[in-house]
Amino acid sequence: MAGGTREVLTLQLGHFAGFVGAHWWNQQDAALCAPTDAREPPGELCPDVLYRAGRTAHGQETYTPRLILMDLKGSLSSLKQEGGLYGDRQLDAAIAWQGKLTTHKEELYPQNPYLRDLLSAEGVLSSDGIWRVKPIPNGKGPPPLPAAIAPRPLIPTESSIRVWSDFLRVHLHPRSICMIQKYNHDGEAGRLEAFGQGESVLKEPRYLEELEDRLHFYMEECDYLQGFQILCDLHNGFSGVGAKATELLQDEYSGRGIITWGLLPGPYSLGEPQKNIYRLLNTAFGLVHMSAHSSLVCPLSLGGSLGLRREPPVTFPHLHYDATLPFHCAAILATALDTVTVPYRLRSSPVSMVHLADMLNSSGKKVVTAAATIPFPLVPGQSLPDALVQLGGATAWTPLSACGDPSGTCFAQSVVLRGLDKACHTSRLAPGTRLPSPLHACDTGEDVLAQYLQQQQPGVRSSTHLLLAPCKVVPPYPCLFSPSLSRHGLLLDGPPLGAGTWVAKGRESSHCMCDQREARKSTAVESIPVLGALCSSSTSGRALGDLARELGKLDVRRWASFMDAGVEQGDVEEALQELGSLAQCYQGGDGLAD
Repeated sequence: MAGGTREVLTLQLGHFAGFVGAHWWNQQDAALCAPTDAREPPGELCPDVLYRAGRTAHGQETYTPRLILMDLKGSLSSLKQEGGLYGDRQLDAAIAWQGKLTTHKEELYPQNPYLRDLLSAEGVLSSDGIWRVKPIPNGKGPPPLPAAIAPRPLIPTESSIRVWSDFLRVHLHPRSICMIQKYNHDGEAGRLEAFGQGESVLKEPRYLEELEDRLHFYMEECDYLQGFQILCDLHNGFSGVGAKATELLQDEYSGRGIITWGLLPGPYSLGEPQKNIYRLLNTAFGLVHMSAHSSLVCPLSLGGSLGLRREPPVTFPHLHYDATLPFHCAAILATALDTVTVPYRLRSSPVSMVHLADMLNSSGKKVVTAAATIPFPLVPGQSLPDALVQLGGATAWTPLSACGDPSGTCFAQSVVLRGLDKACHTSRLAPGTRLPSPLHACDTGEDVLAQYLQQQQPGVRSSTHLLLAPCKVVPPYPCLFSPSLSRHGLLLDGPPLGAGTWVAKGRESSHCMCDQREARKSTAVESIPVLGALCSSSTSGRALGDLARELGKLDVRRWASFMDAGVEQGDVEEALQELGSLAQCYQGGDGLAD
């Protein structure tokens, strides 16, 4: 591992977190395996922040996520708990044992056709007994396959996706997967539905010791672990698991950053009242407890509300997705996550997780909101100043935190724009041309973005990053994009180029010209520019206040099954008080939350 790397350990807690995590790791994998291109100088992001290098027993180099994930019995489908890189631990034990053996085998889940084809192309157990893993560039493995024999992209269908492991294309370390065997993923009985159940999981020595053992394993090989990023379901009992996990991390690893992403699937169904009430209770308890033990907490959802108020799912001008499919929703959330986490993954001048949290969570504002423009709307040949002028205000960004109307007072924000060719960063107006806006007078793309944010939110503390590398959306990423997008995610149906408008000197970037030509050959989108933002604003206070009011109106005695799982009346009252205290942190100077 490169010296000076600020490592991050990722925890995924829950099944929807598994969906988001699978897309997240697939996107990291696609960025690792992308060929070096003059348009995409390598090295902006440091993969060693998220990955660890290792070797199998046969000496084969591996490069696997620094990851601990927890899910329920039956959630892995055909994926082995120990992964595939390091062999089968049970088989190895059987070979070492010379006595009599009795073998009991469970019926295996049929392997997803996408994964079966993927493994046959990228990782197989060869005749010499060595697992031949997919090659990884940048010195992390053997040289890549020649283009003539490289496998073609494989695209899973929505109907073939049952669980997150059905489309995970990344090999995991044997220490990554931790299964909670006492609860079932499928069926009506034995479900992990309530916050108290989740808390009790990590009160059991079996699961607590297993988590601690895995934490110690990853911690011991880190040079400088800057912190933990936690992807955790908020709507079910994993909110309780997340509460205990963040408490453990805060106690054991004081001073490290803990950034928690509370995940909620799409809008709920009106016909499931118990699930909806449980969702409200789990979300409220999860936010209260995880914010108490995290540096920063950000809810992520394509729904419009954290509570019981049913709102339509958010929309994107150039995406067409099914909000009822976790496969779709998780892909969009992972894309936003891949962008807003850029500051603490940079190779040069990184912002540590602790510093990012300190910048956003002043005065106890630990709950922040996320927003994104996916993809960032840019016409081939257009400049960033023109695109931002057309985009308008911050409300043009799509909110991703289920906090309702995003308008309100912003206190601090971290904004990342990625995937724009350098030639597009500044205006190319001819000398003497009247400037359409002050943005067109900026000398660098960083100045353009900073000036734009200052115009939209005067006086707000902002941190900005501008990256050339786009967000990768190759298979198994679902086909969500409008046909009007080029291979590199640029808009092909935008306004025509005009003299003195975007490229007055008649000079388009090679990237943009290439996009126009390639779009006539193929409409498959491989990468996209994305604008992502984390914001500390009064929107969070309003959403937390609404959540507290809904919880206060609820007669919890009607939901004895939730209380029987380990929550008492006093806990509900305490959660109400804590939600109110969190909401008060966002009040404006007039004493009212905007």
